[in-house]
Amino acid sequence: MSPRKKAAGAGGRPAQEEYREDQTPSSGIFFKAGRVLYSGRSAHQKIEVIDNEAFGRVLFLDGLVQTTDRDEFFYHEMLAHPALTTHPGPRRLLIVGGGDGGLLHQSLAYPLERVVLCEIDPDVIEVSKAFFPWLEPGLRDGRVELVLADADDFIGRSKEKFDVILVDSSDPVGPSTVLHEEAFFRRLKTRLGAEGVLAAQAGSLLFHRDSFRRTGAFLSRLFRVARMYLGPVPTYPGGMWCYRYLAEGADPFRFFRQPPPGLRYYNREVHEAAFALPGLLREDLD
Repeated sequence: MSPRKKAAGAGGRPAQEEYREDQTPSSGIFFKAGRVLYSGRSAHQKIEVIDNEAFGRVLFLDGLVQTTDRDEFFYHEMLAHPALTTHPGPRRLLIVGGGDGGLLHQSLAYPLERVVLCEIDPDVIEVSKAFFPWLEPGLRDGRVELVLADADDFIGRSKEKFDVILVDSSDPVGPSTVLHEEAFFRRLKTRLGAEGVLAAQAGSLLFHRDSFRRTGAFLSRLFRVARMYLGPVPTYPGGMWCYRYLAEGADPFRFFRQPPPGLRYYNREVHEAAFALPGLLREDLD
């Protein structure tokens, strides 16, 4: 599929359509589309890209906001860098999901030797290459292998060990629920090296607390280090997002390297503050 062919002209079609993500049955977020840059359906989901005055280009999958030009760095920096700065020597990295390329872009700033990007939907890759300029240079990097496969199947088949695994899954609802289940994390653990670190997005602090209670119970049994941390993502439900830091030996407060220059949100002070959990999340984890 060529997203440029399906897009309505080189610059997209003018529009004043309103795109809405219903985050609960009675609330959500809306974007006025100055232009609809792409709209199509893959074998897995509906894919849309619009241009919005406030947030620039916005990627939707099945009507849910995945990334925007304006705020993608909040999410991608907070998912990538806590693990990559606290692993003693990351050389091999696995990214689960992440077809928009934001995590790949952040990660390639480190002296990695091999990066595997496992994405189930090739159309997400193609659309993102067309409309989000950070992806294509990463895919051309000689260290990167793109694997188009279901993540659960790939992890089950793979024999390779990774120093860091970053899980950029969809929210813990619907078809992506399997990527938040104990069996999946057990398989992920078998792919971690001895000092490996696994970081995963966990969902909204406001709306996904039931998931935190359920997953936290088995993750604390699976991993010696099982911590949660927080960061803002303005266009995600509730505006405050949660992540998991999982390891057998790595200390999330022992830094082995500086983060790369030019980051807009993440730094060491933000890292340390992110692990200070609010009372309601402590209650869920207890």
